[in-house]
Amino acid sequence: MKEIVDYGVLGFLIFLSVVALGVTFERMWVYYHIDVAKFDDKRILELVLHKRLTIIATIGSNAPYIGLLGTVFGIMVTFVEIGSNALIDTQSIMVGLSLALKATAAGLIVAIPSIVFYNFLLRKTEVILSLWDIEHNPPTKVKNPTKYNV
Repeated sequence: MKEIVDYGVLGFLIFLSVVALGVTFERMWVYYHIDVAKFDDKRILELVLHKRLTIIATIGSNAPYIGLLGTVFGIMVTFVEIGSNALIDTQSIMVGLSLALKATAAGLIVAIPSIVFYNFLLRKTEVILSLWDIEHNPPTKVKNPTKYNV
């Protein structure tokens, strides 16, 4: 039972990390090759830029909870083993609890980079949208550019 919980939760977290990494690389490739001049409507550009970003955000926000769920399952399995054995062995209890906590650590290891990737990509979309604004709505000449500390 313990192996099923461990491999199930950790396997799912590994799967989520691969998905987040794959989507991140795909979005970076799109952002690098996008030509804002080809878009006449800013809303269509926004749709293209924000495509699949929610996948990364969802993985980043839910991975710690999946890891916590694995920890809870691991602790439950440890308590079942304690209850089924007549002898109480503190070493096996500590090993069981420490192995249960690895699921939470794995969840955080998946979540933190996912949120960093999401924030990086979101900032990149803002920059590309600003480039679209500059391309399609050139600013009027600024009378006093030093006033804006540019």
